[in-house]
Amino acid sequence: MIKELQVQGVFAENTYFYIDEVSRAGFLIDPGAQAGIILDVIRRNGWKIEKILLTHGHFDHMGAAEILREQLAAPIYVYPADERYMTDMRLNLSAGSGQPVQILHYEFLHDGEDIRLKENNSFRLKVIHTPGHTPGSVTFYSEQEHAAFVGDTLYQHGPGLTHFPGGDRRELEDSIVNKILTLPDDTVLLSGHSSPITVRQERQLLL
Repeated sequence: MIKELQVQGVFAENTYFYIDEVSRAGFLIDPGAQAGIILDVIRRNGWKIEKILLTHGHFDHMGAAEILREQLAAPIYVYPADERYMTDMRLNLSAGSGQPVQILHYEFLHDGEDIRLKENNSFRLKVIHTPGHTPGSVTFYSEQEHAAFVGDTLYQHGPGLTHFPGGDRRELEDSIVNKILTLPDDTVLLSGHSSPITVRQERQLLL
């Protein structure tokens, strides 16, 4: 089960819950802001969040992560190439936002690994390293749900931005063409700042 919650910090951002309906356990992806609202949704639904997953290290995707880590006793995971973004407020873009963000406790994701639930080992997300928006941007792919959480690598209207520190247009295009658009056509792409679109639709738009 996938649930989307739009949170509002400096920017509106899509936070996602990926929940096993049997065990009621799952993953929280990109908690950008409004920790109290996110916690309320989790508690009202009786969910157990085992892991907090970050698609990349920009503040609008992780602004509530540290508070939620403490409240939920759930570790935060990020790709190693974005480690500096966890504490460098210039890199994570929070320096000029009026809402400085630092993540001090985190663990690492690895390209190609399956992130699994303790409550249900068959419930999983595959980590796909998709650099370009940031060096450590990743996509979380659910074969079971025919869905991919792409962060800011891709939007409904086209590629993500690359003019921020660490961005690389060539890497982004390679990630989109050779990784995301090679997923099955019916895969729904869930981004940080736009409505869902399928791989087939995005391929027709871009190629």
